[in-house]
Amino acid sequence: MKKFCIISNTSKDTDGRVAGEVCERLEREGFLCEDITMYGSIYQEDGYIDKEKLKDDFDCAIVLGGDGTIIRSAKELAPLDIPILGINLGTLGYLAEVEYNRIKEAITCIRKEDYRIEERMMLMGGIYSGGEYIGCDIALNDVVVSRNGYSRIISTNIYVNDEMVAKYMGDGIIVSTPTGSTGYNLSAGGPIVKPNTSVMIITPICSHGISNRSIVVSDKDEVVIEILESRKVKEEEVIVTFDGRSGTKLGQHDRIVIQRAKEKTKLMVVGDRKYFDVLSAKFGNVGVRR
Repeated sequence: MKKFCIISNTSKDTDGRVAGEVCERLEREGFLCEDITMYGSIYQEDGYIDKEKLKDDFDCAIVLGGDGTIIRSAKELAPLDIPILGINLGTLGYLAEVEYNRIKEAITCIRKEDYRIEERMMLMGGIYSGGEYIGCDIALNDVVVSRNGYSRIISTNIYVNDEMVAKYMGDGIIVSTPTGSTGYNLSAGGPIVKPNTSVMIITPICSHGISNRSIVVSDKDEVVIEILESRKVKEEEVIVTFDGRSGTKLGQHDRIVIQRAKEKTKLMVVGDRKYFDVLSAKFGNVGVRR
């Protein structure tokens, strides 16, 4: 690896000091480095990457922030096949590989080529209204159909490969990747799934019924969420979001067709990082440990 770009969450690295420090350390080791952060636009809907400077000849993107920063960056970087090294400036930082106090150590590992690249599957969701295709988006964590604001219970049918699986009434449905299994899916009672597993997890949100179980299907399957007719639900009260953003309003009988995306997010792992050690460190003990 020779050429790096820096993407910084400017609400955490407010003065660009950390971005400058990382660039300086990389250049000191003989690497090329360019900061492509669009400062002052962190909260804009179109993101905070200076897309005019984003090129496919970058060997790696160093993302400064937390998991949210990495997830937002993944959408732009995945189509260009650029790996991400996350440096945690947030709180939990589960996806962020490196803590702030380990920046020097991480760059040394890169120079020594002591790293590996993990591929993470992404989801693609197509939105259909009135039988017509109206758009799509991709997600690293999850695609969520949910109530909008203070709306009432929504009803959905779930299909897998055109086979009716379940009808749910509740606050919505999460379709998660293994990477996203430790996000909203986990909070909704879904299972933790190792990120190298090729599956999708379907988890109801606060289902009004006896069964509130998740369903795990293959990444080769097609999952369809259909919004059912209800006297109590208005069209503007249901939305679909991709990684918590890009909210699109849904109406009765609209469908979201979800499958594995052709894009993948690549995460750089430096040193000897073990999945369950990270899981325990970030979330507490997830099982019995000796």
